[in-house]
Amino acid sequence: MQKKLLLFSLTLLTATTLTHGADINVRPGLWQVMTSSDLLLLVPHIPADQMQSINDLAKEYGLELPQIEMGAAVSQACITQEMSAQKTLPVLTQNALGCVTKNASRTGNSYKAEFVCDSPDLKGNIFAEATITDAESFTGKTQFIGAAQGNDLNEEADIGGKWINADCGAVKPF
Repeated sequence: MQKKLLLFSLTLLTATTLTHGADINVRPGLWQVMTSSDLLLLVPHIPADQMQSINDLAKEYGLELPQIEMGAAVSQACITQEMSAQKTLPVLTQNALGCVTKNASRTGNSYKAEFVCDSPDLKGNIFAEATITDAESFTGKTQFIGAAQGNDLNEEADIGGKWINADCGAVKPF
């Protein structure tokens, strides 16, 4: 259960990681994304062997677990010039977890989307919204209402991002 909850939390993180506003293009390059939630507060209580299993599971979905401390996950994302110009939400781990994007909309520099999840392990809706504050930062939030492995959840996460560098280094684009 903890494995799926953490992977779900990572899905919330990526749900708004690369949103793009209608008027402002986010700056291409390396971005730092911080996600905080009550669910992430559970991470220090996960035994090391289970944490390794979670890491392995995340890698199966093509994810690298971010650094998680005090209820916050800090990760990095690479946005290419093409991604910045498209102003669309990329397909990320939502599809791998059985989620599809519905009701995506933009108004000015604000973006909203719903992800409907219907897999054996994850059933429910993720609501995501973000605002591009300028070409080098965004803020947002996500909410999941549904069930993970049969356990009811109503989980929220706050998300913020900031541009770090024009060179993504070893961080690969989504």
